[in-house]
Amino acid sequence: MGKPRCVIVTPAPPGSRAGNRNTAVRWAGILRALGAHVDIATEWTAGSQDVMVALHAKRSRAAMLAWREQYPGRPLILALTGTDLYRDIPVDADAAASLDLADRLLVLQVAALDELTPAQRKKAAVIHQSETARGPWQPPRRFTRFAVIGHLREEKDPLRAALALARLPNLPDVRVTQVGAALARQWEDEARAFALKEQRYTWLGEMAHWRTLQLLRKSHALIVSSRMEGGAHVVSEAIVHGVPVLASRIPGNIGLLGHDYPGYFDVADSAALARLMLRMREEPDLAARLHAMVCSRQSLFTPAAEQDAWRKLLAGL
Repeated sequence: MGKPRCVIVTPAPPGSRAGNRNTAVRWAGILRALGAHVDIATEWTAGSQDVMVALHAKRSRAAMLAWREQYPGRPLILALTGTDLYRDIPVDADAAASLDLADRLLVLQVAALDELTPAQRKKAAVIHQSETARGPWQPPRRFTRFAVIGHLREEKDPLRAALALARLPNLPDVRVTQVGAALARQWEDEARAFALKEQRYTWLGEMAHWRTLQLLRKSHALIVSSRMEGGAHVVSEAIVHGVPVLASRIPGNIGLLGHDYPGYFDVADSAALARLMLRMREEPDLAARLHAMVCSRQSLFTPAAEQDAWRKLLAGL
């Protein structure tokens, strides 16, 4: 028998800076390592593949319907994104119906299972996105740096760290460095305006992945202020490198960091985030505790664990 042929359908086109495209490319590499031939498509109407992996219940629904019509007996895997779980499925009948089309559901963190019905949970698998450590956590000693990593868009509440920094006006050694492309002109204008009036805030725009990971390792903490997340890969990257995370208290973050993690703040709460930032600066014990807690979860995010989870998922089809 020849190599199985898989198609990964993502609404993000080639060259896109969206996380869904990056996820599709990563998964293609894993499936190829497992012996599959993999195509990545933004749309699908016909083809000769054996398995479809669709990202996004709403935006990939047309491809899923076409697959079911052409290949009613061939496996269909639906990977649920943050917008699927926490925005579209509860209110959009078509998005919700996509879950019934799929043979298996894939989620990126365990708390996502709480959004599914008992029948849907039975066909769901949790696959954590992995990363390989590129070096040790080495935060600077002369100042306290917080990294914000991710494209600037509404769901990320991207300037929350800058707003929190403004609540710490008398601390010249506290800095926020933000990386990511502005996906709307509004965010670019606001980031530039913040940088002009606040010297401790720097927006670097989009950077190469290796440089971004270097910044992460040389920060005291990563700030993830998202309003919704399916399971942000940057949190996996922080965990693998032992970098503490200050995260909004949403299921997508809790599912990766754990319920008892002490680094949460309420969504859009600048004052609460500022208090955590101040504690990271003034309480070495808190930094050490967060570091230890993220390190305790590193085994969940190894490439071997992710590849093994995919192997089991495919074997069960």
